[in-house]
Amino acid sequence: MVFFTLLHTLLLIAVLLSGSSGGFAQQDDDVVRVNTDLVVLNVTVTDKAGEYVPGLRLSDFKVYEDGKEVPARVISNFGVHESPFASVVLLDTSGSMESRLSLGRSAAIRFLDGLRPEDVAAVYKFDYKIEQLQDFSAGRDLAPMAFAIKAKGMTTLYDAILQAANALTARQEARKAIVVLSDGMDTYSKTSSSKALEAAMAIGASIYTVDMSASGAGGPRNVQSAIVLKSFAEKSGGRFVATPGGPALRDAFASIARELGHQYTISYRPVNQARDGRWRSLEVKLSRGDLVVRTRKGYRSPKG
Repeated sequence: MVFFTLLHTLLLIAVLLSGSSGGFAQQDDDVVRVNTDLVVLNVTVTDKAGEYVPGLRLSDFKVYEDGKEVPARVISNFGVHESPFASVVLLDTSGSMESRLSLGRSAAIRFLDGLRPEDVAAVYKFDYKIEQLQDFSAGRDLAPMAFAIKAKGMTTLYDAILQAANALTARQEARKAIVVLSDGMDTYSKTSSSKALEAAMAIGASIYTVDMSASGAGGPRNVQSAIVLKSFAEKSGGRFVATPGGPALRDAFASIARELGHQYTISYRPVNQARDGRWRSLEVKLSRGDLVVRTRKGYRSPKG
């Protein structure tokens, strides 16, 4: 049993490493498929000190698809950072989180505290099954049932991300996010990591991941956790946070809430209308060279 568990872990790490080492166009885990003809980009802009930059206009941005500038005439929406967002918080309650569950609850509360009045959030827990703790709400208190949770069972991380994307589908907010608090080890999902990523990206949701394994003992598990969680964040244009726990963990969730309140959204319909299922790279540049921009790296066009 130990041999097969170790073999499974080594194979998973190898697959994830191969997905991050090659070009985005060649690896299934590096691509997302858009189910509509509208491409939505959530864009984070900071200065060199990491402070968010407000007040930019569409003319300050240039969007490139496959190296060619997207004409201004096809951009259908430009949203400033004041626009509201809907988010789903996913709290890992599997057995491996037993010693860190109280930290996880504290971090979730800190995230809810950081939301603006117009923002809404839903909270789910996941172990061997996924359960909603509270529906989308502007409330800033964690549901009482969250404090009775016990860590147990296997981990359905990928299934939880997929369900979060499904829950966000019906939301009318222009911006959507999935916030994951986990040690990153999926052991029980029916779906794959690539399918979970595609579901989130198809609705324009960024994935923010906080690595809870960093608050435990070091070792190969921590390395694997970081690979899994960082992959989701980087490919979706979100952010990966490695934290030792305690106040640093709570502050990480507060900073994610703050970032979501300081984003720009750009939507456009591609000039290339070919439904060929091919990978299309994305890049956003700014007229000011002293600023740092972050968004997702591309999408896969519809096929058929």
